[in-house]
Amino acid sequence: MRVIGTVTGLCVLLTGMFVAWGWATREPDGEIPSVEPSGWEYRWGDSPLDTAGLPLWLNAAGPGWQPIAFPATPPERNGRDKVWFRLRLPDNQWHDPVLFLSSIDLIAQVYLGDRLIYQHGDFDDGGKITFAGWPWHMIALPRDFAGKTLCLRVFSDYTSIGLWGQVRLMERGEAYRQIIRRSAWDVAVSALALALSVFAAIFAASGVERRSFGAIALFAGASGLMLLAEAPARQLIAGNPLGWDLVRACSYYMLPVATALILAHWLKGSARRWMQRLWALHLGYVVLVMGLVQGGVVNLSLTFPIFDGLLVATLPAMLVLALWQWRALDGTQRTVVLCFAVFAPLLLADILVAHGFIPWQPIPLSFGSLAFSLSCVAISLHRYHRIHRELARSHETLEQQVALRTAELAQLVEELEGLSYRDALTGLYNRRHFDAAYAQACRRGESRGEFLTLAILDLDHFKRVNDRFGHDAGDSVLVTLAGLLKSHQHIGESVCRLGGEEFALLSHASPAVLAERLERLLGRLCAKPLKRGEMCLGHITFSAGIASYPVHSASPDGLLRLADEALYCAKRGGRSTVAIYSASAEPCLQTQDAGQDADCDERYGVSGDPQHSHAQMGQDSRQEKTREETSAEKKP
Repeated sequence: MRVIGTVTGLCVLLTGMFVAWGWATREPDGEIPSVEPSGWEYRWGDSPLDTAGLPLWLNAAGPGWQPIAFPATPPERNGRDKVWFRLRLPDNQWHDPVLFLSSIDLIAQVYLGDRLIYQHGDFDDGGKITFAGWPWHMIALPRDFAGKTLCLRVFSDYTSIGLWGQVRLMERGEAYRQIIRRSAWDVAVSALALALSVFAAIFAASGVERRSFGAIALFAGASGLMLLAEAPARQLIAGNPLGWDLVRACSYYMLPVATALILAHWLKGSARRWMQRLWALHLGYVVLVMGLVQGGVVNLSLTFPIFDGLLVATLPAMLVLALWQWRALDGTQRTVVLCFAVFAPLLLADILVAHGFIPWQPIPLSFGSLAFSLSCVAISLHRYHRIHRELARSHETLEQQVALRTAELAQLVEELEGLSYRDALTGLYNRRHFDAAYAQACRRGESRGEFLTLAILDLDHFKRVNDRFGHDAGDSVLVTLAGLLKSHQHIGESVCRLGGEEFALLSHASPAVLAERLERLLGRLCAKPLKRGEMCLGHITFSAGIASYPVHSASPDGLLRLADEALYCAKRGGRSTVAIYSASAEPCLQTQDAGQDADCDERYGVSGDPQHSHAQMGQDSRQEKTREETSAEKKP
């Protein structure tokens, strides 16, 4: 509704401007009326020149001149392109007299007596004529023109030759007022049509009814430019008649293209296909002709008769195709066809006047163009708002469906996130979560100066469990250890399975406190052998390495390496132990001598139950010499 209000406001504004303009340019009382001169004579051919270089026919009083009602296309032309017209001017009634001519086909010289007073276009001695456009002409006359002979020498290879439209003697001021008065309505309609073209183009860009609004934008823009290029006031805007005629030709030639596009949007079946062929035919003509004109191959004036002949044939065909499906059309579509039925005869009448088939008279083409444009815009807006309401109604249902689907998707995403950060076997967090939690804990530890203690746990001889009892038994051992770790987990701590039989524990406790807790957990695990069903898996133990920030490292980033080194030392120290990292013990990691294991244990502060360690695992520990052998027993 806002768009309709905007268009209505624009129409009211332009109508008010037109009324104000008409009031400002009204003919004042007491003005001497203009006169249409009579008594014209013509003579085919061109005059020879005298010794002074002046045409002899300027003063010829002999035979050869024949009367004519209006100086345009005398009879028996027979392809001739040169003609003379003459007239004895009436008595002088004006202070600033001018001879106003609507148009000349195509170029001319105007003589008063034996003096050249006006020329339009250039004459070629070889007979070649260059089109110079169709402007109106205001020829100044001297105050003493009464009784003198006015001669026009005209050249034309167009369908008509001579003058066209109005020929009036009047005051210069009256001529300008008539120009403005005749142009006011056309300029106002042109401005409205161009505004409608912009609005239609905006709606076409929005994507709803794109083809319909696009065709309307093309038609309104073409008709608006054509009306502006044909309005007499165009020469007051810019004095380039050939440029204005080029604009008029392009816009005029695009009218049937836009009209057929609009009608094709409403039609169906074979009528639509034939309408599409018609607009394609006209579009091909526009492209071909404009290319030839710009290339200098043909004169622009010669393209109008061919196009008019084509339009006389195709315009009734468009109307017949539109009326052919009258019964199948709805009310809005019939309105468009009726408006086109009004516009088409006006366009045909304008063609007949232009080529002299009917006497010159102003054709209200702007009314038909405006009615057709407004009807198309109004109907398209009506369809647009109807579609918009339907979309709004369906939007509510769609929003409810989207909300439901969004809730389901959020639940699924939450489940997927849980799966991506959880170990499927043990239910603990996995390595992906550990990396993120470890990085966050490092940043928090540095910024707040908190303890950050990392413990890495590894099951002892886990490979033997898998080899002897099977992988299902090994999985049950991992699940048992995971359950113990979760049961001993404090608030703020994070327990993760790094992979295989290796686990990690992030805590803010001190290394000694965490080591004490892990020793109690190890004792609980060693208290009785594990079983899986009726199968006894034996005593299961683990080794652990602990490192802490800022006790063992100046930066929390290095805790992972230090805890890993403590773990390996615990393995070589007899397993089933918890080792706290010490910088003085690092040389023991570089040697393969088993004799140094005991010293390394003392430096690392290895804790646990020595009797239990030697009773269960001591013999195996003394036989292992290298770090590689220990790592080979790990489950990948």
